Amino acid sequence: MGQSMYQELQPLFAPQSIAIIGASGTPGKWGNQMVARPLRSSFRGPIYPINPKSKEIEGLKAYRSIKDVPGPVDMAIITVLAPMVPAMVKECAEKGVKAMVVISAGFAETGPEGQALQDEVVKIARSAGIRFMGPNGMGIYTSAVRLNTAFDFSPEPGGISFISQSGTMGAYLLETANDKGYGFNTFLSVGNQADLSMADYIEYLGEDDRTKVIVLYIEGLKDADRFLKNAKEVIRKKPIIVYKSGSGEDGARATMSHTASIAGSDQMFDAACKQAGIIRTYDVSHAFDIAEALSKQPLPKGNNVGIVASGGGMCVVSTDACNGYGLRVPELDADTMNKIAKHLIAHAAPPRNPVDLAADPNSMTLANVVELLAKNPNIHSIITDAPLWGVSPETIRDKINAAEIISMVPEKYGKPLIALAMKTKMEGIVFDVMRKKNIPFYEFPKEAARAVYGLYMYARLQERFASLS
Repeated sequence: MGQSMYQELQPLFAPQSIAIIGASGTPGKWGNQMVARPLRSSFRGPIYPINPKSKEIEGLKAYRSIKDVPGPVDMAIITVLAPMVPAMVKECAEKGVKAMVVISAGFAETGPEGQALQDEVVKIARSAGIRFMGPNGMGIYTSAVRLNTAFDFSPEPGGISFISQSGTMGAYLLETANDKGYGFNTFLSVGNQADLSMADYIEYLGEDDRTKVIVLYIEGLKDADRFLKNAKEVIRKKPIIVYKSGSGEDGARATMSHTASIAGSDQMFDAACKQAGIIRTYDVSHAFDIAEALSKQPLPKGNNVGIVASGGGMCVVSTDACNGYGLRVPELDADTMNKIAKHLIAHAAPPRNPVDLAADPNSMTLANVVELLAKNPNIHSIITDAPLWGVSPETIRDKINAAEIISMVPEKYGKPLIALAMKTKMEGIVFDVMRKKNIPFYEFPKEAARAVYGLYMYARLQERFASLS
């Protein structure tokens, strides 16, 4: 029997050794970044710089050719000029390399001559059984072996795996999401997809236990039928979220010159997403708001949301945000309102939902109200303030206790809980307590409502799959 896609792509996602062909000692060059970044990320295996003119790069011994490397090489990263790539791939084949990441540009995205060069690379690699990512990409980040060739920083760990056809846009989006505290397992800048395609990557990630949710930035699909077939299978196990660019006529033209992708009909793509169960977003940054929650929280049993906030304004804005996504914020029953009212300060409004704490400084009030909402069978998800305000030596113990009670809601009651906090306040011991319990934080109510919407949408998909089985 042949290898599964998961086994076949292990040398790419979890290489035990890497060689950088075109390695450079000059900071800023691609050949230098591909050596320096894995060193900074504490890659677990040996790193072999390949440069016939250098004896040492970034403190590592350099080799004239990959064939001179004394040990086995799982993956080669190629950064040389495009016309030199076929010869380098032949040397990789002779060395027994199993996977490649081709950073070099100048292939199909440039026209017929580049396409012919790309076809030659594919032919050599396939005859040797080498699978590769690219060309015209920006690298890979994979937490499985602490390999980072894509960024000058280390992404926050988490369950999101992000595949992007655009290197620059993909890196920008991940960095923006990383700054919000969202956690990543893998990032791939796949470029022209000359060999491996989106269909291959999602098939692998569908079997990867570290991946909880898959996010795609797509400009145009290759092997669309197989992509949709694989997506339908993967979505039964974990969600796939997609943002597709190139939806207009001018955008489609820009797509072709960028990663040699044919954008295709946006209406057909939208229909295919709905048929497969892919969650599509129409703003380039929204996918990660949804993915963060899906990677950390249980699925709700319905679309009713309980909201708790320290002020009336936040209550109203959060309610509007939920309604904008088709979520309900139902009025509570009399028994639950009476129980909550016992915990509120005298001037607080009746707790109909949303629940306004009226700036109560007692953090345990927040915890008690959240737990009462979690006990209510008519509330399926909770959006709440976090007890982050006014932390002092006198209040820290109560705030930690409150954070622990709130953070136990998803595990104890099986309901998702989303926390709201101003970005400048997303720090300190209380924040750390909740983050360690996989509570996702959002700066704005609309982001939090979007997260609950994503959870609800995937829950409905799972119900649909269950009815068909």
